[in-house]
Amino acid sequence: MTKDLITKYNTPVPRYTSYPPANYFEDSFSSQDYLQAVEISNEANPSHISFYIHIPFCRHLCHYCGCNSFPMMNQENIDRYVDALLKEIKQVKSLLSSERKIAQVHYGGGTPTVLPVATLKMLNEYLLEGFETIENPEIAIECHPGYLDRAYWEDLTKAHFNRFSLGVQDFNEQVLKTSNRKPSLLPVEEIFDILKSAGARINLDFIYGLPHQTVDSFAQTITRAAALKPDRLVTFSYAHVPWVSKRQLILEKVGLPSSEDKKLMFEKASEVLKQAGYYAVGMDHFVREDDELNQALQTNELHRNFQGYCTRRTTGQIYAFGVTGISQLNSAYAQNIKDIKSYIQAVEQGELPIVKGYKLSGQQQIIRTVIETLMCNYSVNWQKIADYIQKDKAEVLNAIRYNQSELQEFADDGLIEYSANDIRMTEIGKLFVRNIAASLDPLMENSTKSFSKPV
Repeated sequence: MTKDLITKYNTPVPRYTSYPPANYFEDSFSSQDYLQAVEISNEANPSHISFYIHIPFCRHLCHYCGCNSFPMMNQENIDRYVDALLKEIKQVKSLLSSERKIAQVHYGGGTPTVLPVATLKMLNEYLLEGFETIENPEIAIECHPGYLDRAYWEDLTKAHFNRFSLGVQDFNEQVLKTSNRKPSLLPVEEIFDILKSAGARINLDFIYGLPHQTVDSFAQTITRAAALKPDRLVTFSYAHVPWVSKRQLILEKVGLPSSEDKKLMFEKASEVLKQAGYYAVGMDHFVREDDELNQALQTNELHRNFQGYCTRRTTGQIYAFGVTGISQLNSAYAQNIKDIKSYIQAVEQGELPIVKGYKLSGQQQIIRTVIETLMCNYSVNWQKIADYIQKDKAEVLNAIRYNQSELQEFADDGLIEYSANDIRMTEIGKLFVRNIAASLDPLMENSTKSFSKPV
C-alpha cells in the first residue's frame, strides 16, 4: 500500500452499514408505511427477528462520538423513556408472527449501562416473552466500563445477556482524557474474570485515529487487549464527520493523525492480532479461528446488519425501539424521532414515532445483496448471488452499476481481481472495499451526499 494509493482512494464514500445509506432516507415515509412494512416482514426473509433497543443517555459525551447520544436526564424523564420503550415494543410485537424466532437482541446508545440492571433485565424479559429463540441467540449489550463496579457487572451477567461489548477505545489515558472518555473503573482483567466465570462472550472495542495516538501507542493497546483473549476485538476507524457531530471539532483543533498514520495503525494492529491467533473479519473485526463469524467468512456466508456482523444463522430483520432507532426490514427502513421528549410524547399518544424511512425497490434489494456480500466477504460471485436471491445473473448485473473500465483501473492498482464471473478483493484492496462497493452503486453516480473517508 503506497502513499499514492492512499491519496487516490481515500475519498469520501458510504460506510454501507445499510443500502441505501441512512442519509438517503425520506421524510415522506410515514408510520403507516412502517406498519405495512412490518406486516410484510412476516412473510419475508430472513424470517428471524432481531430487536434493537436504543438507550440514548450518557454520563459524559465523548468528543469523538457520532452516535445519537444525550446527557443524562433526571430520573423522572428516564422512567418515562423506559415506559415509552415498553409501549412501543408492545405496538410492534403485536404485529409479529409468533411462529418466528428471535435471533438477536442488541442494546446500543448512548450508554445502555446507565440504566439499573433490574431495568435492563425487565426489558429483556419483555422482549423475549411470547417468542421462541434460535439455539444460542445473541443477546448483547454495549458497556461503558468507566462507571461500573463489580456488583453491577455480576448482576449484568444474570440479566439474560450472553455477549458484552466493552467500549475501551484505548488504554492510553492521555488519548481518553483528550476525547473526554473515562477509563475503566475496574481493571479490565477483573471484568474479564467476572464475565468469563459466567460463561459470557466478550468483545473489546477500540478506535484508531484519535489525537495523541501513534502507531506504537496503538500497537501497545492492542497487544494488551490480545493478551486478555477476548472472543472478538473490533478496531473502528475514527470517522471525522463534524457536520454530524460538532463536538468532533474539539479533536480537530487538538490535531488528528494523518491518513498515512491511521493506515499504519490499522496494519500494525492487524499484525499484532494475527500473531495472537486472531482472524480478520470484515472491515474492522478480529475473531478467533473457531468463531462462527470466521467460519461464515470461509464459506462466503458472512452477513452484516445494523447489529454488526452476523451469520445466516443469526441474521434477522431488525425492529428498533427508542429515539433514532433504525428498523431494517426486507422491504424498508424506518427511523424513529431523534428528540427524546418528542419521542416520549408520540408514544404516549399511541403513535409509532417514525420520522423518516425508505422503501426499497426490487432493484435496490438486489444491489443491497451485492454490496453487503462484497463488504462482508471481500468477494462477490454473480451466479451465487443470483441463486441466493432467486434471480437471473443478467438481472443482477443489470441492477448494479457495472463499469468494466473502473473495475480494470482498480485491478491495475492492485485492489481487486475480477472476471466475468466475480470480483475478489486483494489483501491490499481490502482497506478500500468501500470504494469498490461505491463503484457498483447507481446512487453514487451523481451523489451530493456527505460521507466519511475509508482511512
